[in-house]
Amino acid sequence: MSATHEVLNQAPPLTAFTTADDPALLEALRRDGAGWGEEQVRDLGALAGSEEVQEWSRQAEEQPPRLRTHDRHGHRIDEVEFHPAWHRLMTVAVEHGLHAAPWAEERSGAHLVRAAAFYVWSQAEPGHGCPVSMTYAAVPALRAQPELAAVYEPLLTSRTYDYGLRPPLGKAGLIAGMSMTEKQGGSDVRANTTQAVPAGDGSYLITGHKWFTSAPMSDVFLVLAQVPGGTSGAEAGGGLTCFLMPRVLPDGTRNRMHLQRLKDKLGNRSNASSEIEYDGAVAWPVGELGRGVRTIVEMVNMTRLDCVLGTAAGMRAGLRQALHHTTHRRAFGAELADQPLMRNVLADLAVESEAATVLAMRLAAATDRAQAGDEQEAALRRLGLAVGKYWVCKRGSVHAAEALECLGGNGYVEESGMPRIYREAPLLSIWEGSGNVAALDVLRALVKEPAGLDAVLAEADAAAGADARLDAATARVRAALSGLVDPQRAQLGARRLAEEMALVLQGSLLVRHSHPAVADAFCASRLGGDWGNAFGTLPTGTDLGPILERARPKDLV
Repeated sequence: MSATHEVLNQAPPLTAFTTADDPALLEALRRDGAGWGEEQVRDLGALAGSEEVQEWSRQAEEQPPRLRTHDRHGHRIDEVEFHPAWHRLMTVAVEHGLHAAPWAEERSGAHLVRAAAFYVWSQAEPGHGCPVSMTYAAVPALRAQPELAAVYEPLLTSRTYDYGLRPPLGKAGLIAGMSMTEKQGGSDVRANTTQAVPAGDGSYLITGHKWFTSAPMSDVFLVLAQVPGGTSGAEAGGGLTCFLMPRVLPDGTRNRMHLQRLKDKLGNRSNASSEIEYDGAVAWPVGELGRGVRTIVEMVNMTRLDCVLGTAAGMRAGLRQALHHTTHRRAFGAELADQPLMRNVLADLAVESEAATVLAMRLAAATDRAQAGDEQEAALRRLGLAVGKYWVCKRGSVHAAEALECLGGNGYVEESGMPRIYREAPLLSIWEGSGNVAALDVLRALVKEPAGLDAVLAEADAAAGADARLDAATARVRAALSGLVDPQRAQLGARRLAEEMALVLQGSLLVRHSHPAVADAFCASRLGGDWGNAFGTLPTGTDLGPILERARPKDLV
């Protein structure tokens, strides 16, 4: 009998690697004063690449959460059940402080270390990054109401993952969710119709329907609702207001927030997203009445940082898979990774990945400095987050598609892990404002906070004279800003402007901090125009060797 099923010319399983084997990431830690966190990041990266955690990731993805609205006696319970693998992933994330540790630490570089740890760990399984990210983002928003922050912040920053339906103040640690979007408004939260009426004891009763509530299994939520206007006192400040809503009330009864259904999503399958009906649910105001958008914007900025980080992490994960497969796969008499056209594709993917990583890490470093009172860094962060959210997250989908294609038909099979990376990428471009919302936010920031433009241009000018193509691109950005005088023209050009600003920021960072071959390839293709419309079209003569050597994890060498 002939051996028809002998396995030949297939890549071995990609396990027992480390997601922290990433020069751009580690260099950013050392460069911006956060080298003290490198050991933690390395330990977490090794855990993320372990066979055990890869199995947790598979289980959490293949066995998604289930909604149980009622118990067997007909009582509403509104509970979401998860596979144990989800809770294991969450436990690691919380114990390593990815959810909120920087807010409880005074150490310089805490946000950058947390960003690097989030980057390496989310490569294992991105879905659970949603509640982790929202908890991180909830803390600064909650500080708009100091008396609530004093009670809840120690629990939100606790490194104990304590899941289950119990009164939040009796738990050892809390996870936060977000409930803003309504079906009639989407990103236009000012169109929300959910109502909040005073209960007479300082709390409010919330009634309405939320179309997309992230992580409904969380302990507390930041919710937007309309407060009726009045003629005097606090009620005079009616309008859209931010509220803190617990899932379980202090007396142990369940708050009147009813889960209608879980969303059947394209990706992010391990995480629960839901529609929620509020029927007189109890909540407490956060910040000024009628200033809900202003209160929530800090939460949005923090989650946007994690959108950029998550996209960069997805790019790195896809690149790793492509490098691994092509290193072990032969075609037409040679390893795929050694064939000229494939080398160009891999190098191009590596350049895009590193450009995303350096920008994400720079924005995290700006967060540290902004928290320390540096106004220029705060301005850079504000505009840079909108710019990075627009461009990096939009590039995630095309990067995932090309990385998947490097595996051919193998990449289209679920077992490869590539479909999960591919499905996850569009989420990060949509969450916290899709492309148009992010691009319009760039325009808004330029008009309302001109210091942000000065900070971005100063960052670009830090590399002035080092590369003529970068200098020319920076000049184009300055010229494009003249179009902001006409609002309609400005809106039509908003995407182009956001893209060019992102590319200039990435180019400046790579020219100053990366390997010269990476910077040259980026400037020649992304800024110099010597590039096609697909990956794998880096200019002839590009020095691909150093790019691939820098990108290739050590276990593949």
